[in-house]
Amino acid sequence: MTDLVIRTLSTNDAHLFDALPDPLGAREAHRLTQHRPDWKRVALRDGRVVARGAWWGGPDDSEPINVNWFDVAEGEEEAGAELLRSAPWQVELEINLSGDWREQDALKAAAESRFAAARAAGYELLVERFMYRWTPECGLPERPGRLTFRAEPDDAVFFDALRRIHSATLDAHALKAIGEGGLDQAAQEELDFFHWCPSPREWWQVAHTPEGEFAGIHIPARNHTGPVIGFIGVDPEQRGRGYAYDLLAECTHFLVEQGAEAIAAATDRGNFPMAANFAKAGYPVVRERVNFHPVGRES
Repeated sequence: MTDLVIRTLSTNDAHLFDALPDPLGAREAHRLTQHRPDWKRVALRDGRVVARGAWWGGPDDSEPINVNWFDVAEGEEEAGAELLRSAPWQVELEINLSGDWREQDALKAAAESRFAAARAAGYELLVERFMYRWTPECGLPERPGRLTFRAEPDDAVFFDALRRIHSATLDAHALKAIGEGGLDQAAQEELDFFHWCPSPREWWQVAHTPEGEFAGIHIPARNHTGPVIGFIGVDPEQRGRGYAYDLLAECTHFLVEQGAEAIAAATDRGNFPMAANFAKAGYPVVRERVNFHPVGRES
């Protein structure tokens, strides 16, 4: 094979990013996503694009927070690995897939070639996730009326709640944070994300039982593409009562009352209780996402 050339793009050659086929439908998945040209990179062999990656961050971020578009041409897994390996940003990689990718041979092969390239670059699988999208056609979930909700301006209340919620969690990102720096790191990462979102801080809510016992929290949010279910968490002492559904229903109603015409959400494939609550609340799975992280190389 001829030598590989890795290029960071600019506004002048941004068109090179579109030179590869898009078998996984990333372009449709990212139709509302704004990618900066200089956060896009391509690998070329004989002048032909054989791998591409788009790093992404918020409009005020000085560095990207993830790679959310990554493709390799057939047989060019090592080119894709070098594209990731040589990047100045070592951040989480998201590979977006259709919900039936395991049943479609062509999609499965395309996905697995990207997985192979990521692993060759030193990335490891972190988690597979369900991606949901609620629209009015799904119908509003019924509010059970068992909990009371109110805004809470004190971040310390949410920090304490997040520590307790994450003390018994199925969430892979939270477990990773706990492994790195304990419950404090997991709670702080959540708070940092909520503050990063452009939605109002006043939206965050705590929930209590009629007897005044703390039940959990829900964070209606808006990221840089639209409304999202930011967080649903039940206090460990209140679990087993189905309150996660109550929180999700309230979060959905709240966002609709703020004008949401569609709501995105996600949960880990292995979080069977939360997946069941999304199904009960009428949230359809629209895509899946596989998250890899660069082991020992994150910036």
